[in-house]
Amino acid sequence: MNILYGVPGEGLGHATRSKVIIGHLLSQGHNVCVVSSSRAFQMLAATFPGRVHEIRGFHLAYKHLTVSKLRTAALTLRTAPENLRVNFAKYRELLCDFPPDLVISDFESFSYFFAKWRRLPLLSIDNMQILNRTQLDVAVPRAERENLLLARQIVRAKLPRSRQYFITTFFQLPIIKANTTLVPPVIRPEILAASVTAGEHVVVYQSATNQKDLVPMLQALPGQQFRVYGFNREENYGNVQLRAFSEQGFIDDLASARAVITNGGFSLISEAVYLHKPICAIPIPAQFEQFLNAAQVEKLGYGRHFSALTADNIKAFLYDLTGYEQALAAYSQTDNDLLFQQLEAALREIALETTAACV
Repeated sequence: MNILYGVPGEGLGHATRSKVIIGHLLSQGHNVCVVSSSRAFQMLAATFPGRVHEIRGFHLAYKHLTVSKLRTAALTLRTAPENLRVNFAKYRELLCDFPPDLVISDFESFSYFFAKWRRLPLLSIDNMQILNRTQLDVAVPRAERENLLLARQIVRAKLPRSRQYFITTFFQLPIIKANTTLVPPVIRPEILAASVTAGEHVVVYQSATNQKDLVPMLQALPGQQFRVYGFNREENYGNVQLRAFSEQGFIDDLASARAVITNGGFSLISEAVYLHKPICAIPIPAQFEQFLNAAQVEKLGYGRHFSALTADNIKAFLYDLTGYEQALAAYSQTDNDLLFQQLEAALREIALETTAACV
């Protein structure tokens, strides 16, 4: 089948997951055309040369550590006219060069509107729809209720009336809407192939941050070894090592870590859960999906959830690693086959309907 696959450019978690799924679709003989923007476009274009089209995407604006709603709105309005011009040109280009049979979107709007415009079947694969299509089972503090309301409004406005929603998740929640399937997180092959050991270091990952006191904070824990990613520098400060970006280097450090300190991002938390690494999660403020991931880490006993990264919070987390390891030992996922099986079943059903309609 001819498949148009939409991947947002904000962050690389969507691109990392989509790269695995696109690779699977190609291995099954499907013809896949990808649309994306920003860093995600660059990653996917390098992996699938000749198959990836660049579009103009939506980006979040940060103020300090918090997503700024006002700055994001201003950025969107400022760039909207040019983005629309570029994207409409891409619509025409795709229509001539690549007639899709269906569309798959990982929380990406261009592909959604293309599907609706051409009346094509649309499948959604992402982790965000969990906010809209399941019943949450964690307590939501008063300070997070506005963020939850806003997040749900955004998610409901994304990909409405899709044919099927595949939601990747490391925790199970009751489904409250039809055409919804929960599947395990998509794990990249490099993580599946990683040799897991129990080292002495803690991996620290910080993104979208200007936390200048991170190194002194970690140095206040001289009995611990920290390998820090996110600053893209190679520097040593005693028990703290800043690591430049290296995909294989990061995977090796993650697979051999005794624990992980990160924000509430879904991709790294999912990989840490798969590798059975205890997690200390400090979600970026005003991003409710990150709050939910961090809250589920603590609820499941996989680690701790803190609103701020402090030396005392790190000490509290590291004090009970054995308990977190015991909880993680009960988590079981072998590969990505469950999603692939569900996806292929949906594609076969769509193909049969298309064939029947043509007879």
